[in-house]
Amino acid sequence: MSDKIRVILADDHVFVRDGIKSLLENEANITVVGEATDGLEALSLIDSLQPDLMILDIRMPNMTGIEVVEQLRGKNNFVKIVMLSMHESEEYVLKSIQAGADGYLLKGSSKEEFLKALHTVSNGGKYFSGDISSILIGQLTNPGLTPEPKQPLGEEQLITKREKEILKLLLSGKGNKEIAEALDISKRTAEVHRFNLMKKLKVKNLMELSNKASEYSLL
Repeated sequence: MSDKIRVILADDHVFVRDGIKSLLENEANITVVGEATDGLEALSLIDSLQPDLMILDIRMPNMTGIEVVEQLRGKNNFVKIVMLSMHESEEYVLKSIQAGADGYLLKGSSKEEFLKALHTVSNGGKYFSGDISSILIGQLTNPGLTPEPKQPLGEEQLITKREKEILKLLLSGKGNKEIAEALDISKRTAEVHRFNLMKKLKVKNLMELSNKASEYSLL
């Protein structure tokens, strides 16, 4: 069995992907097994290729990198994820961490730092490049990530009949494939409905979904 770290690259710019592949091609213990040009394609490749690690651009068409992380974590998929961005803003960093990313790299990072980040995250650690660590220290010393007070569901959070069907099946323990079969829809459509439902209700996993469904009597 190969000990190579199996990596998927997800970025809508081909020159970025080519640059990363070029950087990694001489690494004996890392291999690129797939490439995605948007968030939905990234999710599909995760399902089919089962990589060890994904390098994920934050800003992509159809679904952002942060939304991809949220959906994966909502499905209890804990593939290692390193976010890749040109942006060093506090908002992007904190949203990535909240979503469940394992690392955050700037596109201007050196080859040495890039490789260090991939190995650190692959081995179960966390890695944040540049001045990003100062943002995290600032949050520890002066927390700004406080839970929002619970409020009644707004109109934008009201779920549709189909989303209610999805919710019922999810809470009965059905997976995306079983939901698709039960509702006579494609697996991808089931995944999108599930993602939209969890985003609408502002939950990140099935436990939070179950609690909110109970709290607001959604079924």
